[in-house]
Amino acid sequence: MNVKPNISLINALIRITIGLTLLSWTTSKLVKHPWRDSYLFIAMCAAMKVAEGIVRYCPLTALFEKCQCMIEDHDRAMDSMDGMEGLANGDSNELVPYNPT
Repeated sequence: MNVKPNISLINALIRITIGLTLLSWTTSKLVKHPWRDSYLFIAMCAAMKVAEGIVRYCPLTALFEKCQCMIEDHDRAMDSMDGMEGLANGDSNELVPYNPT
């Protein structure tokens, strides 16, 4: 799988810094209170942020960009259907079933 970086270098450095800070904080809290699951969850999220910074790839950013492209493609497809008869109702953007008879 070929993964291209989708975050900038400054963004990656910020993620690494904040991730390591949170990871050290949660590790110190887990030493005192090992039965707390919330600290373990925060430690996992912090480790994920450090990994995102090192790799310079954020899956949530990639998902957001993909959804934006899909929305633009859908809007472009709906704009190209303006002249088609029987597919779109003239009053709204609601689709009407096509009847060839």
